[in-house]
Amino acid sequence: MQNRNTLLRTGPLPGAAFGAKIVVEAPDARAAVDALLDSAFDIQGRLAQAQGLLVLSGLAALACAPEDYVRLSQAFGPELEDIRATLTAPRFFHPDVAEIMVLSNKPGHDHPPPPRPSGALPVRFPDRINWHTDQSYRRPPPDVSLLFGVTVPPPDQGQTLYADCTAAYKALDPNTKALIDGLDGIHTMSWIGRGVEDVRSGVMPTPVLDHQKPVRQPLVRHHPVTGDPALYLCEEKQMDYLDGPVAGMEPGPDGAGARLIRDLLRHATQERFVYVHTWQAGDLVVGDNRCLLHAASWYDSATHAREMWRTTVMGNAGAPYAGEAKSWLPPDGVSVMAGLEDA
Repeated sequence: MQNRNTLLRTGPLPGAAFGAKIVVEAPDARAAVDALLDSAFDIQGRLAQAQGLLVLSGLAALACAPEDYVRLSQAFGPELEDIRATLTAPRFFHPDVAEIMVLSNKPGHDHPPPPRPSGALPVRFPDRINWHTDQSYRRPPPDVSLLFGVTVPPPDQGQTLYADCTAAYKALDPNTKALIDGLDGIHTMSWIGRGVEDVRSGVMPTPVLDHQKPVRQPLVRHHPVTGDPALYLCEEKQMDYLDGPVAGMEPGPDGAGARLIRDLLRHATQERFVYVHTWQAGDLVVGDNRCLLHAASWYDSATHAREMWRTTVMGNAGAPYAGEAKSWLPPDGVSVMAGLEDA
């Protein structure tokens, strides 16, 4: 039963054409999560109505209650990933909770920010680098990522950007829609030598095991809950520029497939489709990987500490993935730690 001292205030997301904001006022983490999980509140339905983006503030108490963070994460899909059973390197592990990935520059985690850009905060590709959707190199890919701010830098640094790929698809011209419907992108882990820079420089790709190989994903995904079509692609480190990035089109960094991906990224990351989240400690951003892109921004890691917790929900990727085994799980007899992901 919801604590009578808990209040949820909901509304549109300021500064964005999509998304919703939920302000939580609660005496403790358990009461806050109980209120968000109340059946009358229907938090999954609110995520769908918000085109895949929810920003929750006022949850600083979760930093001392990781079990409640996990409990809230479980509300967004059938399965919550155990990151210790994936290719994730141990430096990203939470010390106590197997479902939480720690993204931090603190000692022991050593996760650096992206490079500092020149000038004001860039938004649009290619000035903004590393637009991606989480773990698109897996089949089935994950559904939803939750990102929680435990320790955050000053508000003019370390922002996270989200792009609405549903609205971006809708705004495409009919000829482009006809071109990309039915095409597959080829997605890859960033560290196996198949990104743009590696291919241009002639780096030999890293030999990988079967469960680490690039995978094909549709360029247009129909959301399994809303049915809406959305662009599904990533920036240059997470797509295969050796055999792709688009199956059936001229491969390579300068091929027709690469030109198409860059055109689509420039289109999808226009400011009219983008929300820039300025972090405060206790913010929790829920992003639907099936219809959003996101990107991190620079912060001064020599001066400021940053610690973010991420959980990943999966199990409802949609009809094209029905019945598929998890491509990223190694076969029997192969260590799960073989070929670690440098997230």
